[in-house]
Amino acid sequence: MKEQLLNIKENALEEISKCVKMDEIEKLRVKYLGKKGEITSILKGMGKLSPEERPVIGKVANEVREELERQISLKKEEIKNIEKNERLKAEIIDVTMPGKKFKIGKKHPITQIIDEVKYIFTGMGFKVAEGPEIETVFNNFDALNAPKNHPSRDMSDTFYIDENLLLRTQTSPVQIRTMKSVKPPIRIIAPGRCFRSDAPDATHSPMFHQIEGLVVDKNITMAELKGTLDAFVKQLFGEDTKTKFRPHNFPFTEPSAEVDVTCFKCKGKGCSVCKGEGWIEILGAGMVHPNVLRNCGIDPEEYSGFAFGMGVDRIAMLKYEIDDIRLLFENDMRFLNQF
Repeated sequence: MKEQLLNIKENALEEISKCVKMDEIEKLRVKYLGKKGEITSILKGMGKLSPEERPVIGKVANEVREELERQISLKKEEIKNIEKNERLKAEIIDVTMPGKKFKIGKKHPITQIIDEVKYIFTGMGFKVAEGPEIETVFNNFDALNAPKNHPSRDMSDTFYIDENLLLRTQTSPVQIRTMKSVKPPIRIIAPGRCFRSDAPDATHSPMFHQIEGLVVDKNITMAELKGTLDAFVKQLFGEDTKTKFRPHNFPFTEPSAEVDVTCFKCKGKGCSVCKGEGWIEILGAGMVHPNVLRNCGIDPEEYSGFAFGMGVDRIAMLKYEIDDIRLLFENDMRFLNQF
């Protein structure tokens, strides 16, 4: 048995010396020192030896085991160093090479307009309010005094989910939700996405962005509306910008108006942007209809208010002279990097 142990040692050391990979040395460890290894098998047979032979063979077996463990450990370190050096050679870094350029993103032109409008109105004391894009028919139409036969309620203009839910066609429902949950005085703007069943073309998109504003308080008049919007357009388009109110009809405001501003490119002289008129329509506005106030639990005899709404996409197109609304939604970096 002693000679057998010494032969195992000799063969094992020879095999260890030939190993060049970590998995090879691990297989040898299992082969000789594992639970079913050759050394372990011999030790299991020591019960058959005489009392005089056991300590002798046990000593030899331990010496062989310790020597093999030591040599295996040394070989592992040797292989680790070799592999490390090979990786270092393969991963040489050329410090003279130029570094990678990291492109910093820019705000989308629509986001730029929304942020600018938010900044202007919050500076005037308005708060930003938001609401869900899936709305109730009541909040989107009924509470806003829209009659049952109003064209906007037709299925050809509105995306209905069922008879009670739809994709909001405007951010006006945010005004309704605010008036139903907050007591006057109220001063909010409501930016967000809206949806209408329009075929995409250069000036129409089934998904677009709006910002609406609402003020409700005691003794609010048309003068406050005109003063607020005049201050707004001067900050957005320049101090020399003028406003013009034209009579219009909206079911949720009375009286109602379309608001034009002097063309910010030609300053009112007439150009291709304003189609030679010198004026550009940018939003609709008016005094909140008494029925809308009543629908939200506000007494129109005590409170009055004004509301306005603008298409963010349209303002972005006008300000940046974009001739096709579809460009805003194509995510073409060549186009977006211009702004």
